[in-house]
Amino acid sequence: MTDTNACALDQKQCVPCHEGAAALPAEEVQHLLSHTEGWGLTADSKAIHRRFTFKNFKQALVFVNKVGEVAEAEGHHPDILFGWGYVEIILTTHAIDNLHENDFIVASKINAIG
Repeated sequence: MTDTNACALDQKQCVPCHEGAAALPAEEVQHLLSHTEGWGLTADSKAIHRRFTFKNFKQALVFVNKVGEVAEAEGHHPDILFGWGYVEIILTTHAIDNLHENDFIVASKINAIG
């Protein structure tokens, strides 16, 4: 199990994940979710998601651009839906069609954007 107390998720870096890598066990997913405030599992438990709200479209767009910078820096890219006053983000590791620690690292870094 990952020791998030020894090293905060937002201080970690994503590592390349290739097809065939192991998905996180359910217990680990729950543990990591407890360290990524506001995020929840999708219905199929293969991704995590969060909705952020903003006062207007411009603030949502600024946030999306900041998320894009995090994604590029980590080499791990979320699905993003946004419009007037909201941003919805879904994170999954496409190479394994499931969750990997990278998803939680990026979620934590997105939370830190503020």
